[in-house]
Amino acid sequence: MPHQADEPGGATPRNRPGDTSFTLGVVALMGSFIPVIGDFAAAPLGILALLLGVLGVWNNERGLATNFGPSLIGATLGAMALFIVLFMFAVTR
Repeated sequence: MPHQADEPGGATPRNRPGDTSFTLGVVALMGSFIPVIGDFAAAPLGILALLLGVLGVWNNERGLATNFGPSLIGATLGAMALFIVLFMFAVTR
């Protein structure tokens, strides 16, 4: 039995960027408080979370996705992680 989408017209929503952004944002925010991990892992994860979150919000605004909340939260968490990493870098160096 094939999978049928809830959307009319049979188009499946593109929710993967927003969901991935949410996951990466949480991991980046948790890692940003650890100095060495924050420099090498949380910063790239924060950038990815921010970019994928923006892509998820953009897809939602165009009607291609259905997960505005996780996309926006992922982008926000990614931006917060980047801010914390940069702040810790400025304070400790």
